[in-house]
Amino acid sequence: MFSTILMGLTILFMVTNLYYFFSGRKYKKSYFQSTLFQKLFFTMLGITFGFAVLYYLLSMEGDVVRVSTEEGKDGGENFWDYLYFSGVTILSVGYGDLVPVGKARFFALIQAAIGLLLPTAFFIRALGEKEDSPGESTKNEKEGEQSNGGDGEKGS
Repeated sequence: MFSTILMGLTILFMVTNLYYFFSGRKYKKSYFQSTLFQKLFFTMLGITFGFAVLYYLLSMEGDVVRVSTEEGKDGGENFWDYLYFSGVTILSVGYGDLVPVGKARFFALIQAAIGLLLPTAFFIRALGEKEDSPGESTKNEKEGEQSNGGDGEKGS
């Protein structure tokens, strides 16, 4: 019961991190914005930590990760093992030394998808903001007005 409540809070924490990433003000100064990079870094760090807590809480109910050997003994002895597994999963490294089992397989799949899609969304967002800089639309509108003889209509 207690672990279920903590898992719910952990999932809420991770959803809040994702919301924080996709909301907020826009940064339009250059292709590399340190504030946007820091936002991605701390979001990824928070999600990695959140999934590690989730795996740790799942381990209270049974095996979560196993060592990838013939014996297949339990691979999660402490929280650091789950943090390691979470980091390897979100970074899509997947060494294969620890393998998720049971309910953890679903969460590992979700975490790997987030680890792949979140940086992609970051780059698309950063490049899209550079293309949509505020001075470009007004400059293009003025050029269109001048080419039409200044009658205020856009070229069609």
